[in-house]
Amino acid sequence: MTAQDLQNIIAAGLPCDHIEVTGDGRHWAAVIVSPAFEGLRLIQRHQRVYATLGERIRTDEVHALSMKTHTPAEWAAQA
Repeated sequence: MTAQDLQNIIAAGLPCDHIEVTGDGRHWAAVIVSPAFEGLRLIQRHQRVYATLGERIRTDEVHALSMKTHTPAEWAAQA
């Protein structure tokens, strides 16, 4: 799996205003900006992302994913 593959999987399952994925094929880091995160706690945001990966997490195809999740307003406030 490539970073682009992982980015495409997440984007297919979650509306994303911005997404960046980096990693080495097993250990990944992602910055994800989505309006779907509005009103959600951090753990709920991560659960939404993990849900897009489905079996890939359970079968260890994606071994580790570190995430920074933001709403569009949170992302804009960082600029």
